[in-house]
Amino acid sequence: MDKYIRTEKQRSTEEIKENEIRITTQGKLRNYISYASTLFKDKNHSQVILKAMGRAMGKAITIAEILKRRIAGLHQQTTLHSTDIVDVWEPREEGLDPLEATRHVSSIQVLLSKDPLDPDRIGYQEPVEEDEVEIARGPDIRPRSRGRGRGRGRGRGRGRGRPRTGQQNQGQNQGQNQGQNQGQNQGQNQGQNQGQ
Repeated sequence: MDKYIRTEKQRSTEEIKENEIRITTQGKLRNYISYASTLFKDKNHSQVILKAMGRAMGKAITIAEILKRRIAGLHQQTTLHSTDIVDVWEPREEGLDPLEATRHVSSIQVLLSKDPLDPDRIGYQEPVEEDEVEIARGPDIRPRSRGRGRGRGRGRGRGRGRPRTGQQNQGQNQGQNQGQNQGQNQGQNQGQNQGQ
C-alpha cells in the first residue's frame, strides 16, 4: 500500500446543530463533558445529541453516563446505525489503477433530554436516582496535582544541550568529566592487565 495514497473524501454538507456533539477518538473526554454541560446549563438547551462512529462509540456512552450523573433528570434514548464508507486510494506511480475499499462502520446516537421521552421506544433509559447525581463544583471535579513527573516536556529539565549564556551547571560538567576519566582509567588498567 506504500504505492498508494488515500485521497480526502468530501465532507457531508449537512449542518451540525448547536446541540449536536460529534465525538472522535482524538477528542478529550473533559472537553466534551464541559461543552455538553454548558449547553444544558448556560444555553438552556433541553436536549443534547451525542454522535460517534467506530472506536469512539465507547467514549460517547461514557460521556452520556457521566452527564447523567452530573445533571439531574436526564432521559436517554440510544440508537445504533451502520454506514458504508468508501475509501479511494490513488496511485503514486503511473500505470496503477485507483483502488476503492468499502468499510462497514457502526455508529451510535445518544439523545440526552431534560424533557420526558417515549419509554416504549427501544433504547430508552430513565434518569438515574437523585442520590446518584453529584453536583460538579466547577469545570473539573478532581483537582489536578503537579506530581513528580520525569517527562521531557516543559521546564528546563536536566540541561541536556548547550548551557544558557552565563549559566553553567558545575555539577553536571563534573559528572561528565568523571565519566570520561573513568573510561580512560579503565582502558589504562586493561592495558596493564594484558601486559602482565
